[in-house]
Amino acid sequence: MSAARKRPRRLTARMRLTLSYTLFAVTAGTLSLAVVYVGMKYVPNYPLTSSNPRYRSDAPSRQEILDTLLNACGYALALLTAVGMIGGWLIAGRVLRPLQDITRAAHAAADGALEHRIALTGPKDEFTDLSDAFDEMLERLQRSFDAQQRFAANASHELRTPLAITRTMLQVAAADPNGQDWPKLVGRLQDTNQRGIEISEALLQLADLGHAPPETGPVDLADTTGRALAAVRDEASALGVTITADLRPAPATGNPVLLRQAALNLLHNALRHNLPADGRVTVTTGPDPDDPARVRLTVTNSGAPLAPEAVATFTEPFLRGRGRTAEADPARRGHGLGLAIVAAVTEAHHGRLHLAAEPSGGMRATLSLPAR
Repeated sequence: MSAARKRPRRLTARMRLTLSYTLFAVTAGTLSLAVVYVGMKYVPNYPLTSSNPRYRSDAPSRQEILDTLLNACGYALALLTAVGMIGGWLIAGRVLRPLQDITRAAHAAADGALEHRIALTGPKDEFTDLSDAFDEMLERLQRSFDAQQRFAANASHELRTPLAITRTMLQVAAADPNGQDWPKLVGRLQDTNQRGIEISEALLQLADLGHAPPETGPVDLADTTGRALAAVRDEASALGVTITADLRPAPATGNPVLLRQAALNLLHNALRHNLPADGRVTVTTGPDPDDPARVRLTVTNSGAPLAPEAVATFTEPFLRGRGRTAEADPARRGHGLGLAIVAAVTEAHHGRLHLAAEPSGGMRATLSLPAR
């Protein structure tokens, strides 16, 4: 049972505001009439009679005046109560009308209509602030939900591809077992299986980054980048890419394993999406010249010219240099999650990741972290 169903029923906010307005009006009226009544009773203090005792005065006595005033006060309070109830009900309804719009939008969002927006008009007040915050929350939820749907669909496609390839190769082998080159078939099956394992591990890494903050400690981007460079030297040589490194101290606070993985992914991306021959990669670490309180890692690679609008989408999962089409060359093929993992690692470390197309071709990736 939901928490809303467990709550005891009580008066609505509109009724409580109405009763509050009415109580205030009646209290203020009672005090005002009490002041008048006391003033009439004790001021003036001379008798309301004729100065000549031989003449009988038709003027009412003090007690008669007080009794009449008391009756009039009763009628006035009754009228004030009725006016307070009716006016309070109308005023409360007008004041709470924006809240009703927000409530309807919340119910619509709970039913799945995340595209609905309140767009409350009028002067800036508490209700418009709440409405704007709610609209911003709905917009972020819609973006997150759309990204999750795209991610699930793309992950299913990427994981299904190696499985489908494996099934096809096994079906062909089963149909003609004598006509197969078994060593070649086994090698292809191993490559396809390894691709599925890499995708699964990358997905698990993304999931872990999104659920728990990483353990952090003192780290130097120069050291983590140096270890990542050592791991890709052979791949760079095989692809014919020359790496130039300038690793200056860049002390920060972070998780060394995750930051090494981020540097490794940036290097893999720079190597695999490079020129077919005589490619270049430049790697630098050190203080951020744009912000003395930060350090940064920069990876720049040569390559084909890139459109700036395309670069802005590279951190989306399963987007590769050629869009969602995998490279034909296995040595340059990726699973499309490298930059998505870099973006997740950067966010987990409260850093900034900036991707920019180079005018001469290729891309510059800058990972900036708060300095230690």
